[in-house]
Amino acid sequence: MRRLLRPLLDPYRRYRNARVIHAVRVSLGLLATILLTTGIHLPHGEWASVTMLVVIGGLQHHGNIGKKAAERAIGTLIGAGVGLLLVAQQAWFGMPWLTYFAMSVVCGLFSYHAIGKGGYTALLSAITVFIVAGHGDNPVTDGLWRGVDILIGIALALAFSFALPLYAVFSWRYNLADALRDCATLYGRIINGQPVTADEHLKIMGRLNTVLVQLRSLMPSVSKEVRISMTELDAIQRNLRMCVSTLEILGNTRPDASDPVAMAHLQTALKAEHRQIRVQLIGMARALKSGAAQRLNRPVELPEIGLDAPVYSPLDGYRLLTRQLAANICEMRQRLAKTAPRWNL
Repeated sequence: MRRLLRPLLDPYRRYRNARVIHAVRVSLGLLATILLTTGIHLPHGEWASVTMLVVIGGLQHHGNIGKKAAERAIGTLIGAGVGLLLVAQQAWFGMPWLTYFAMSVVCGLFSYHAIGKGGYTALLSAITVFIVAGHGDNPVTDGLWRGVDILIGIALALAFSFALPLYAVFSWRYNLADALRDCATLYGRIINGQPVTADEHLKIMGRLNTVLVQLRSLMPSVSKEVRISMTELDAIQRNLRMCVSTLEILGNTRPDASDPVAMAHLQTALKAEHRQIRVQLIGMARALKSGAAQRLNRPVELPEIGLDAPVYSPLDGYRLLTRQLAANICEMRQRLAKTAPRWNL
């Protein structure tokens, strides 16, 4: 049974097939709402399916499902309540102009709050008002049934949102692992004298810049899921950003590859650093992807270097940057080792 379920239990496979899993989950949720509302012959049962799509249709990661689903559910409930009140007052007073005025004022208030924090909740409340009340001429019974359908849709949406959850920490781990491998590739190109203006080099740099943005957007969800503070995640992000920036500087300050004497001297002087940088980058990438966090606890000895080290020539500056890169990567490895019990789901 475990072998059959391995594609669903393995974090990496779930990450690679996240869109498929999300699509299947939403499809099953919609099927459940259709079968339930038609099975017990609920009027206007299609609004349960609409609510299902509104609540979880655009939510993928488990870290933001709780908050976002709650926001959407609250907005839907507020809108449904206001819509029922408008329908009731229309049935009681029978004055369409009063209903139109009240709907406009209420939706104007929702729109006022739609700009800023909690904006989606306010916007969804305004939309739900019209779903339940129409233009105020819907019968009270129709408004009540639509409110019931919305509650059913919310309940089923929350239930299916926790079925085979897709954690944001998976995306964070594997994107970070790919970024570290790209950093190792870039460093290899730099120390081997390959051109930094080549399309392949620029393509990798562009990919790294994109991943930096993606990782930043995932951090709030990751923090909620695995209880790693935003401060700690930001420190890891800063280490990666410094690594990318240092590699870019190294590529542009590297000694001329056409000078074999300078290159040979540099290779000899920084042999230990070259090896350790690549070993640490690949080791962190493997630990993140495989979950073998014990790789991060292996001792690494690096020569100490201070920011006040004297610089007498471009070669000295290059050596200083290389050793600072090694120290930054070592610090990042320590941070990942420290937080491994949390992100290694």
